[in-house]
Amino acid sequence: MKETSVILQSAKRAAEEAFCLTTERKNAALEAMAEALIAAKNEILSANGKDVESARQSISDVMIDRLSLNESRIEAMAAGVRALIALPDPVGRVIERATRENGLIIEKVSVPFGVTAIIYESRPNVTSDAAALCFKSGNACVLRSGKEAFRTSFEVTKALRRGLKKCGENEDLIQILEDTSRESATALMKAEGYVDLLIPRGGKGLIKACVEQAKVPVIETGTGICHVYVDAAADLQKAVKIIENAKTSRPSVCNAEEVCLVHKNVAGTFLPLLYQTLVKNRLSEGKTAVELRCDKRASEILSGVCNGGDERYIKAAGAEDFDTEFLDYILAVGVVDDVRSAAEHIAKHSTHHSDAIVTEDKKAADYFAAAVDSAAVYVNASTRFTDGGEFGLGCEMGISTQKLHARGPMGLKELQTYKYVVRGNGQIR
Repeated sequence: MKETSVILQSAKRAAEEAFCLTTERKNAALEAMAEALIAAKNEILSANGKDVESARQSISDVMIDRLSLNESRIEAMAAGVRALIALPDPVGRVIERATRENGLIIEKVSVPFGVTAIIYESRPNVTSDAAALCFKSGNACVLRSGKEAFRTSFEVTKALRRGLKKCGENEDLIQILEDTSRESATALMKAEGYVDLLIPRGGKGLIKACVEQAKVPVIETGTGICHVYVDAAADLQKAVKIIENAKTSRPSVCNAEEVCLVHKNVAGTFLPLLYQTLVKNRLSEGKTAVELRCDKRASEILSGVCNGGDERYIKAAGAEDFDTEFLDYILAVGVVDDVRSAAEHIAKHSTHHSDAIVTEDKKAADYFAAAVDSAAVYVNASTRFTDGGEFGLGCEMGISTQKLHARGPMGLKELQTYKYVVRGNGQIR
């Protein structure tokens, strides 16, 4: 097992080379990396099968889906790598340029951070996304996978490194820690002088530990307690379609809806429709029904529509349910007085990730968009679009919920800092 300190030292050296790579060389290597992923699909799937089998006793079925790969998901990973080829190279981009009265030309230039470390949990596709983004943006990356996904992540990393080697590039631009203990994560958090940027991707506990313990710069990629508010002026059919997608298309991801808020004037009509769609229809179709955890007003409305044993899917909301990222087929449901009340509820309970309003009232939509302080605010669309690929960034490093440096889906530009390059002709002060 290669020591963490050795990996960090080689990553630091590799980062010094990465800045000088031309766009043509980077794009050629990205194509080779994508091809290497496809070529290694059997090894990756074999490793993933072992990861899934080991994890089956300790994580939920929904999280197993998050961990699992198949051929189409590996092809999607390769497509994410290839998507970066078409995007502009962010390195060396002149952000601002000014000529002073004394003739000095001052340019604000985009440059890589250097060594970017990523700590993540049970999503092996993060391995290829993070590595490809770091490489195209001129950064070396050090990956630290969770133990549940390590075998898969290790095989993915091996394939990506083969792609680099094929093009004559330094394999140490992409490295993975073989130590999945807590100590290795702590080592990255405290690697001053070696790690220029740390990005945690995972649950609340991981992110909290990084924010509190790290001595290196951290970008907080937040948990997603995402809300959809159904306004009095909502098209209710549109609303139920959006909520079904936001909750059930992939409940284990951070942009899935966790809370539904409904205006009191339409709650009596809308909540039975929501119950029919998320519970009765899904049961009749052989799908997993959504458990609705309701506040008092929502419970009173739904108590009269349950029948045939389906009432087990309607429960009273507990004290923590409006502050929980379920990552499962569970939805907290509340009734509010108006759009202002919805915005106030979100301000109190949101993780500032992605929140949506469904309404045909422009004034209500504009108020919601201005008042809700989240990385992504939607009007009449599912929160599931908060994603680098959907935002045209290729793939993504994560969803930043903080306000400094980066916010929302993080792509190539967000993996850059800047410096000032000042050109003169002998000027002195």
